[in-house]
Amino acid sequence: MTDIPLKKRVRGWMAFDWASQPYNTLLLTFIFGPYFASIFSDRLVAEGADTESANAHAQAVWGFALAIAGALIALLAPVLGAVADSTGRRMPFIWTFSALYVIGAAGLWFAYPAEFNTTLVLGFFVIGLVGMEFATSFTNALLPELGDRDEIGKLSGTGWAIGYVGGLIALVFTLCILAENESGKTLIGLSPAFGLDAELREGTRSVGPFAALWYMVFMIPFFIWVRESGPRLKPSLAIVKHGMSDLVATLKRLPQTPSLMSYLGSSMLYRDALNGMYTFGGIYAVGVLGWSVVDVGVFGILAIIFGAIFAFVGGRLDSRYGPKPVIVTSILALILAAVGIVSISPMSVFGIMVPTDSLIGPLSTADVAFYLCGCVVGAAGGTVQAASRTMLVRQANPERMTEAFGLYALAGKATAFLAPALIGVVSAVSESQRIGVTPVIGLFLLGLILLLWVKPEGEDEEVWASAT
Repeated sequence: MTDIPLKKRVRGWMAFDWASQPYNTLLLTFIFGPYFASIFSDRLVAEGADTESANAHAQAVWGFALAIAGALIALLAPVLGAVADSTGRRMPFIWTFSALYVIGAAGLWFAYPAEFNTTLVLGFFVIGLVGMEFATSFTNALLPELGDRDEIGKLSGTGWAIGYVGGLIALVFTLCILAENESGKTLIGLSPAFGLDAELREGTRSVGPFAALWYMVFMIPFFIWVRESGPRLKPSLAIVKHGMSDLVATLKRLPQTPSLMSYLGSSMLYRDALNGMYTFGGIYAVGVLGWSVVDVGVFGILAIIFGAIFAFVGGRLDSRYGPKPVIVTSILALILAAVGIVSISPMSVFGIMVPTDSLIGPLSTADVAFYLCGCVVGAAGGTVQAASRTMLVRQANPERMTEAFGLYALAGKATAFLAPALIGVVSAVSESQRIGVTPVIGLFLLGLILLLWVKPEGEDEEVWASAT
């Protein structure tokens, strides 16, 4: 295959998690998402809308943008995965979608607060998000080449933990050096570095170019050390047709592989619900609890620390007990956290009235409760995502692994447009951010139910033989 040692190839593969995580951490969840919501909401309030409906509308628009990205990924992921399997070439796809990641992230610099062009800003964000998701899908498909079935759980968990650490470092740097709050200061009370203008929110807008630069630098080990195994064919019309026919055949055979089909359906629902919590958590805190972007960033630091620790621990538990019990336990914890988040308002937690004055430093009781829920989401979210990709390796046909991860991406995105759309619609109709995020609870429950039909070790060899 290559003369590059396996240890280096493993390190190179893990470098992707480190390099790509800032898109999720800085842009999707903790910095840019809340910034978008606050700027968009402020503009609506200036035009005469009341604050609550403006916040709900901002959440809705963000949800619809994510729905568009999810629809694009859902349509293209399995097709491109089938072509990659037929040609044996994944790296060209990773290069291409890495370029989209960089372009989309860098373009967020143009999110000027005074001349906020919603279409332009969301366009760049969607381009980068699509690039990140596709690059992730093709990189995940390389996992089975790095170890046997008993090892990949540990590898996946370690890689995910490394990604969280990278995201944590990027977030701490951003909060301390770049991103400013409403008073123009960073978390440690400094003006944004490098001469960035706080009044123009250049510190916060720079997180996009920063994420792009981070990705380009830390993907170098990946592109140097990671190589593909097996024959590599040049793409041609005949090969594309062959890949498409294999994909159609795989979809037709899904009912013959009920464990795989149930797992794809389950993961479609619970991963979408988790992404909804990640995506809207910061926006929710800004709108419901009145947090600043810096406050959300501190919240993110805690969530990421718990995510890194439990992704690492979960990988060990995965290797010892298998991914299914890890996934089930994580979903139960996420359901509890989701119920808690929806119940939190400045004056109540779980329906119980609480004082609004300070409990710990500047934090009220509601703030502390939200922090605790965020820690649970970080811990369970990191664990379930790491275990999910090792579960896919156990469920999939070993001969069609990239296609399987394409279907996995399809499963992850088939409702990725639905959950943000549901949150957007419910937020817009109810004009309440709290009510707007309730669809994630139902998605978690449905995903948990479908796991009942998933075999821990996947289909038997006889099943794959008869389904081929």
